[in-house]
Amino acid sequence: MIGDRSSRRDQLTTLEREITNCRKCPRLVRYREEVASTKRRAYRDWTYWGRPVPAFGDPNADLVLIGLAPGAHGANRTGRMFTGDRSGDFLYDQLYRAGFANQPHSKQPGDGLVLKDALISAAVRCAPPDNKPLPEEIRNCLPYLDQELALIRPRAVLALGGIALNAYLDLLKKKGLIQSRAAYRFSHGASFVLPAGLPRLFAAYHPSQQNTQTGRLTPDMFAAVLRQIRKYLERVA
Repeated sequence: MIGDRSSRRDQLTTLEREITNCRKCPRLVRYREEVASTKRRAYRDWTYWGRPVPAFGDPNADLVLIGLAPGAHGANRTGRMFTGDRSGDFLYDQLYRAGFANQPHSKQPGDGLVLKDALISAAVRCAPPDNKPLPEEIRNCLPYLDQELALIRPRAVLALGGIALNAYLDLLKKKGLIQSRAAYRFSHGASFVLPAGLPRLFAAYHPSQQNTQTGRLTPDMFAAVLRQIRKYLERVA
């Protein structure tokens, strides 16, 4: 078992190198590098990451969270998923309260944050203009998510938002594991039993400022989804 875990970490490290050197999408390459060069005034002393962002978390996780894409001045700046912006502030506080993280904040790599039994990935690994990746950009990125899931073999997947949910379902459809995504319509708090022994699929609103500051997504709403996931994982352990 120890050898298997060590091999998994090694394979994930190899995959991370492939992801961070990706230049498949010219529009995203231009945008991420432009943002990293011009910066935001509040972060003018930062050296921005400005590259694709790999997954972050426990390589032996039972839960994989799928976000949309790195924030232009969040993960595109820090190089770590959901790190350095308001979305991450919300998400990591919730993961901490649910027992999936050792601390409630995430400011930059090296700040001591450790995820426990959870790993965070995304549908797209480069910051897109206006947070809106194109369909072909999502398709270009899906093989990376596919490889991560194959290595980690989680028992549950949490899609953060409709785009993340549909990207994951499109991946399953392409592999012939589902026929259509019509039966899996996004709604906050939804839970789906997928065929072929696939992980249980959960859905939640994305913790974007647009959702959290308008009250569309509250801490209690997100906590309820994480409790649902925790109960499921305890049941199937």
